[in-house]
Amino acid sequence: MVLGTSSGAGKSLMTAALCRVLRRRGETPLPFKGQNMSNNAWVDPTGGEMAYSQALQAWAAGLEPVCAMNPVLLKPQGDSTSELIHLGRSVGSARAEHYYRDWFKPGWKVIREGLDALQSSHPGGRLVLEGAGSPVEVNLQRRDLTNLRLAQYLRAHCVLVADIERGGVFAQIVGTLNLLRPVERPLIKGLLINRFRGRRELFDEGQRWLEAHTGVPVLGVMPWLDELFPPEDSLDLLERRGRKRSAELEIVVLKLPSLSNFSDLDPLEAEPTVQLRWVAPGEELGLPDAVVIPGSKQTLRDLAAIHSSGLGAALQAYSAGGGHVFGICGGMQMLGEELCDPEGLEGGAQSVNNSHTGLGLLPLRTVFSADKALRQRNSVARWPAGSSALKLEGFELHHGRTASKESEPCQPLCLDAELGWVTPISERGGFVAGTYLHGVFESGPWRRRWLNQLRARKGLPPLSEQQPHHSRQREALLDRLADAFEQHINIEPLLSSSPQA
Repeated sequence: MVLGTSSGAGKSLMTAALCRVLRRRGETPLPFKGQNMSNNAWVDPTGGEMAYSQALQAWAAGLEPVCAMNPVLLKPQGDSTSELIHLGRSVGSARAEHYYRDWFKPGWKVIREGLDALQSSHPGGRLVLEGAGSPVEVNLQRRDLTNLRLAQYLRAHCVLVADIERGGVFAQIVGTLNLLRPVERPLIKGLLINRFRGRRELFDEGQRWLEAHTGVPVLGVMPWLDELFPPEDSLDLLERRGRKRSAELEIVVLKLPSLSNFSDLDPLEAEPTVQLRWVAPGEELGLPDAVVIPGSKQTLRDLAAIHSSGLGAALQAYSAGGGHVFGICGGMQMLGEELCDPEGLEGGAQSVNNSHTGLGLLPLRTVFSADKALRQRNSVARWPAGSSALKLEGFELHHGRTASKESEPCQPLCLDAELGWVTPISERGGFVAGTYLHGVFESGPWRRRWLNQLRARKGLPPLSEQQPHHSRQREALLDRLADAFEQHINIEPLLSSSPQA
């Protein structure tokens, strides 16, 4: 089990690295996080929701992601309320102050069911567990679902990860170990120092001190990795500030208050000629080469924030001037003319008949309902036009049904007409488009054809469309992560030691 001294210590990527290393050794690693809180989701082949971080770990393990790997998913909705996903299905919502009272026992039940399902489908596999936040939040330990309760239940060999970049690494580790109960302390088999910058030998004295004062071996020191890896949480992605020297296009991404599925932007982030700039409501839009409106957990609330901040008017002016605007899922819904919420599901600002005015950039009408579309999809792109048909694949994850207004029909984005729409602004050379397909940018040929539209407008030469699916690049990144992990971390104490009573 990979535990961390805090949220953001690097547990998710260290778990992914461990899965890839074990896979290289001929094992079947089984990634598992009993409870996760994230709006960055993935949809498995059965239509079950799970956290994207566990999907990433599954790919590292060479497995198909399945929701049993993340049996409890909490999706924040704002106002200290989260939607509850149990084994891939929505079972309701809960306020933070009532969660442990109402949902602790059902949560522990489905965690055990997830474990059973995962181990039954992969007999002989080795569970690789990820904790959540700090394992020693003393006010919550009695109701801990996914850290030490699970570690004790499975007698897991635990490694404690600490982020040295934050500072105070000795206090992080010693404080965490001191707050463990006597029955828990023997489970910790090693320490892992993460995100170290500079000359490794400068930490030798610190390593000796930690081992002498804690009695726990330091398994290794992971260096600061310059590679761009899939983000562990939205903070990691949104705080990237580096400029790319080779960037030729600037694409603005709206930093929505209830941003979801931000991993949709990873393939664009990985393009060497593309610079992403995140813009929150209230910040200047500028004159980028394109604007992307990503997914939202609370579409109507985010739409209200865009309108009230003046960003909506800026987007409309940008589009009228021939700008390029692209929406994904909730972002596409916002681009429409009308969003109706007859059952009050979205929790947006109340309006007459629960009808809300969209950005009016696509002639679409969306009606929200309790049913949630959860499925993987494949289709063929009809836009942008080119010399060959391009395949698209991804998944749907949304409430609501969207349709083009009969009086103002717009062009379908792909053969499955309900998956997306596009309206060229011919007199200005721009376009407005949107899709329900999460992962649309992962298709290398389609992404490059989309980017080449932007490049042509600037007089830039086209990029080759002979580009593999983004999963190939993700695999290469995971291999490089595992290479660094194998070079710097000794996992033998985790594999060979026996937990003590």
